[in-house]
Amino acid sequence: MPAQPEPERITVQHILVSFAGTRTDATRSKPEAEKLAGEVLARVNKGEDFGAVMKQLSDDPGPGVYSMFNHGQAKKSGDEYERSGMVPAFGDVGFKLAVGGIAMAPFDPKSSPFGWHIIKRLK
Repeated sequence: MPAQPEPERITVQHILVSFAGTRTDATRSKPEAEKLAGEVLARVNKGEDFGAVMKQLSDDPGPGVYSMFNHGQAKKSGDEYERSGMVPAFGDVGFKLAVGGIAMAPFDPKSSPFGWHIIKRLK
């Protein structure tokens, strides 16, 4: 079965679980962050309110909801981010999700340098 083409645009909500030394205000250790990220993913996959968990635990200082446009597309509104302007793992996970889907981008120094991103596609 051929892979589905990626959408032109998506809106995602995310929970960033970071650790000390990642250019965030997080003070937890890397092992603590990895454990917490797994716990957060399990909680939201069991149906806990994603927005409530985001407000409680995310280390993202921004709004936590982002609209992105894919490679080869043009910006349509002021609140859209170009996929290439985000950390690679954010788009790599977000553009593969179905609407309502949740997945995690693991910490990687190159593709996800801020920590673990638990991502839910809203549209």
